[in-house]
Amino acid sequence: MPRDSLATVSDETLLVLYANGDRDAARHLVGRLAPRVLAYAMRILGDRAEAEDIAQEAMLRLWKFAPDWRPGEAQITTWLYRVVSNLATDRLRHRQRRRAAPLEDAPDVADAAPGVVAGLIEADRMVALQAGLNNLPERQRQAVVLRHLEGLSNPEIAEIMEIGVEAVESLTARGKRALSAALSGRRDDLGYGEDD
Repeated sequence: MPRDSLATVSDETLLVLYANGDRDAARHLVGRLAPRVLAYAMRILGDRAEAEDIAQEAMLRLWKFAPDWRPGEAQITTWLYRVVSNLATDRLRHRQRRRAAPLEDAPDVADAAPGVVAGLIEADRMVALQAGLNNLPERQRQAVVLRHLEGLSNPEIAEIMEIGVEAVESLTARGKRALSAALSGRRDDLGYGEDD
């Protein structure tokens, strides 16, 4: 299939094309899905290196599963988010088992070079958001990230997390309340004025 025409092709069609040997379809699908998968993993784990590992593993699993994909049963993004959720859950449990981390596992220190004020404010906001997310229980964090950062619907989240829609609504509501409470005293610190 000509490369230019791949931009309008569905994820499912691209996966089928890849399964039939079309490498351009694979590259296009990776370009479309990998950033979303990485962002989701990053929000769940709070660690870019671990998130990259998880995203790469999820994409590898998709490629291995491609020949067996049954069109119409599930959306590819839903399947990928479920894989990332499971891999991230395993990684978080492993993290809890080995509390004392060696120095090489420490997160990279952010660049301290001064930048534009707006960039610094945004960076502070992202750090505060990630810290708030890190303090949420795992399932609440997943629901909040999928709903409010990834923009998925409650039924999609229910399918990914393998729970009912009502449970998603409850997890999301509790997570939002906890996140709001954690960040409520930081409005001025984070550069939010009265109008924001």
